[in-house]
Amino acid sequence: MSTVALVALARPTFDLACAQANFDSARALLADLGATVVGPAELVMTVEDVAAVTLPEADLHILFMASFSDASPAVELLGAVKGPILGWSMREPGEVGERLKLNSMCGVNLAAHALMDAGQSIRHIHGNADESHVRTAIADALAGKLPAAITPANISGDRAPQGVADKAFAWLKNKKVGAVGEAPVGFTPCLFDGPKLNSLFGLDVRQISIDNAFERISAVDPARADSAYAAALADQPSLGDVNVEQAKKVYGVEVALDDWREEDALDAIAIRCWPEFPTDLGACICSSLGRLSDRGTVTTCERDVLGAVTMLVCEALGSDENYLVDIVDLVEKEGLLRLWHCGSAATKLAADPKSATQYIHCNRKLGVAGNFPLKTGPVTLFRIDRDVDPSNSTGLRMVVSRGESIPAPNHFQGNTATVRTEPDAAVLVNGIVTGGYPHHLVISWIDVRPGIRKMADMLGIPLTEW
Repeated sequence: MSTVALVALARPTFDLACAQANFDSARALLADLGATVVGPAELVMTVEDVAAVTLPEADLHILFMASFSDASPAVELLGAVKGPILGWSMREPGEVGERLKLNSMCGVNLAAHALMDAGQSIRHIHGNADESHVRTAIADALAGKLPAAITPANISGDRAPQGVADKAFAWLKNKKVGAVGEAPVGFTPCLFDGPKLNSLFGLDVRQISIDNAFERISAVDPARADSAYAAALADQPSLGDVNVEQAKKVYGVEVALDDWREEDALDAIAIRCWPEFPTDLGACICSSLGRLSDRGTVTTCERDVLGAVTMLVCEALGSDENYLVDIVDLVEKEGLLRLWHCGSAATKLAADPKSATQYIHCNRKLGVAGNFPLKTGPVTLFRIDRDVDPSNSTGLRMVVSRGESIPAPNHFQGNTATVRTEPDAAVLVNGIVTGGYPHHLVISWIDVRPGIRKMADMLGIPLTEW
């Protein structure tokens, strides 16, 4: 009989009733298969919850992502145990157009990156406890046979001419990225090495604290915030249904960031968008980032500087506006991924820009976030990431793949793209998770792969292409 240490992570801003029901089902399946289950019997959500956990010896460690969570509990509790860890993510429940209730897959993706940073490894299964393939995978794991770390076949293609890469490097040189605050706790993909980015790409990262950002926001003349709100309302009349006080705060943030952009000649802004903005300002600033993006400034949430760098590289190679997305949903039989984020997309990226509605944030229930599906067409999925391999002198790695964003309703509140991937979608997810790649990918509607290949060659950055 196997002893299984089961740790279920969650966050209170998601659907805890659904998270708990899934956790109960997971425990019941393990018991039904004859396992002795140890570990916390409740969802682990707070620092105090983590501190209260003592894991006894076990034959198998399962990280059960009951809902999204930052990765710090996973590292604290499982970073040093005998691995590999089995990461288990859940299906997204609910109807089309509802909030993203769990965001479980993204949570496993984020945890896998952090665990790899800590020297751990992870395997992955996706699906609910009542699915036959999940039961089989768990039974195999209890017998000592973990799921394989399968990835799509590596591919290679034509390189862009030298002149294309030279032009891209020249365009990137001296571009400035503004970084607001620190990376959120447990968000290892959002860490970066500024001097390394400067030496490789010529980029200059300018950092300010979250306190400094709030000082700038509080100094905005209310009349300018009112004017920015009026302009946003004229562009997007649906904003009239959002709480006016919250909306004016959001567009005051837009004014403050725009002033900083002009003052420091910034080309991109990566901002720590939570928890301080919803908790201290009383608003979610997604829409302000989307409006800055519409005017040509790259923006990323969660202080993801490398995400912003990835977007700038795409633009250097001829892409227009891009968007930073999580992988949140998988439909294996149709070969589909749903890529999503809370609602900071530029309206020009909407499937129908005239219908790019503004709404409240799906989880925080505060204004203002975009609520519209992303446009269709062939897409590139690309990411520049830190590399923990000490033999890699660049300290970076890249991953890229392709697909097509197909016509579909906005599946989750915020911004969703439904993408049929060129490699098998389930295998692509498995490769990203078990490879410890970031939870944030950049989706671009231009095929920038030839330029990416050439730039990777010139810089000596390892490129995985699927």
